[in-house]
Amino acid sequence: MYTVLIADDEQNIREGLKYIIDWAALGFCICGEASNGEDTLRLILDKKPNLVLLDIRMPKIYGTDIIRTAREKGYDGKFIILSGYSDFAYAQTAVRYNAGFYLTKPIDEDELAEAVEKIARDLTAEQNESENIALLKTKARNVILQEIITGTYDVSHISLLSPGQIEEMKLSAKIYQAVIYENYDALRPEGSQGFAELLKITNKNNLSFEYLEEDGGNVILLKGQFALGKFQDFLNGCRQEPFRQAAASPSFFLSYGHPVTSLEEVCLSYREALTLRNRKFFCRQGQLTLGYDELPGHMNCLPPDHTVLTQYCGKLTDYLLSFNRGMVAETLFELESLLSHTGDISSVRLFLTDLYLNIKEKINLTYPMADIPFPSNGAAVSHIGKCSYLYEIIRYISEMAEMIINATGNPSRATVLDDIVYYINHNYQNNLKLESIAPLFGYNSAYLGKIFNKHFGESFNSYVDHKRIEQSQELLKEKNMKVYEIAEAVGYKNVDYFHKKFKKYVGLSPAEYRKKYEIE
Repeated sequence: MYTVLIADDEQNIREGLKYIIDWAALGFCICGEASNGEDTLRLILDKKPNLVLLDIRMPKIYGTDIIRTAREKGYDGKFIILSGYSDFAYAQTAVRYNAGFYLTKPIDEDELAEAVEKIARDLTAEQNESENIALLKTKARNVILQEIITGTYDVSHISLLSPGQIEEMKLSAKIYQAVIYENYDALRPEGSQGFAELLKITNKNNLSFEYLEEDGGNVILLKGQFALGKFQDFLNGCRQEPFRQAAASPSFFLSYGHPVTSLEEVCLSYREALTLRNRKFFCRQGQLTLGYDELPGHMNCLPPDHTVLTQYCGKLTDYLLSFNRGMVAETLFELESLLSHTGDISSVRLFLTDLYLNIKEKINLTYPMADIPFPSNGAAVSHIGKCSYLYEIIRYISEMAEMIINATGNPSRATVLDDIVYYINHNYQNNLKLESIAPLFGYNSAYLGKIFNKHFGESFNSYVDHKRIEQSQELLKEKNMKVYEIAEAVGYKNVDYFHKKFKKYVGLSPAEYRKKYEIE
């Protein structure tokens, strides 16, 4: 329904205009009436009716002045001028302001109906044209946005866009950042709504970020400091201990590139995010995000060669034959780090498959009479092929190593705990988790936690924290590192969390400890 405002200083004429024609049948509803020029102008600007029936001679403000002022203030609706024969000169002035129709009093019913029908057709045509233009603009904008993000848009064209055009496309910002978002939670909405829920923002009118689908993923372009700040707050929350512990079954994954300060550079941020998404295979257990600061400094695109395979096969076989769990775990950790700098994931799978099969062959040759419950070669190859992450394959090989030691040696609980402590003391700076380490030594994490606590009188996490804090104290004494650098060096990615732990175990903040040591 279109809306119509009736403005005439005579009440009987206003009443007559309400019922002289069937407004509803013509697609209109009456939204108000006015008896003087001031009220008419106010209602026009407030209600923005599609059509105004306006008497040319109105008290307080003349009809021509109402039309002129309304047009100046942006009103683009239709007018039908009502006047007596003596007001024709005024009516001509009104028509110059695109008033539309001019009808003389007394109003002829058929003439009014014909004018309203024509205006209804014009309004419908304008509305359709406006919707088509809006649709074309949206399509054009989406194409431009996609090309900006992927880097296929001519950068010289971006520089030719005026600030007003960029503002109209809602792409104007002082800072941008590309994010690729994958949602595994069936309860969370898909696409942009799911990402907005994750960051706890509304993104009304796309003010905070843009969304599109590209390269089989949900691509987010963050715009402005507010959006990037909310994203950074979210990332900080992901690094907190309780959040990481709850991420055993990840419900989402994010990769993100560097923040950039121009539309021309957005594609660089996106390419980093895409590179990182394609390296999700190398994530640690429970890792939900991969950011530009985790891009490898160098990537070896060539797969590990036969020499590397022979080297690690020999080392691992020797440690297995000597029942040295600690060095088996250390070597697998070293191998995982080496492979994480390889660009070709399929070559990594093939390398680890060959490594396992070679170790199995050497062990069988060494212990031909031992009853080692190896899975068939086909089952092992299939299992490695189905693993989504590198750490899952390393864990599988570790489980096979523990099975070999159990079948060929006589391991004791004390020996295992000594090996675990050795491993902690040499790897405290890494992301040590009981659930990740337990399989390396052939134990269920819950059971290993219990025997660890019973043997050492403290939990695994507490032992790791003690080791980290002990090392941080030594680094604080050397005075050549900043506190946040020390926090990272001993395994705390979040400096606030490091402060909290340090004060808990030492009773002083890191700065207070350093100052006290200087005085002493």
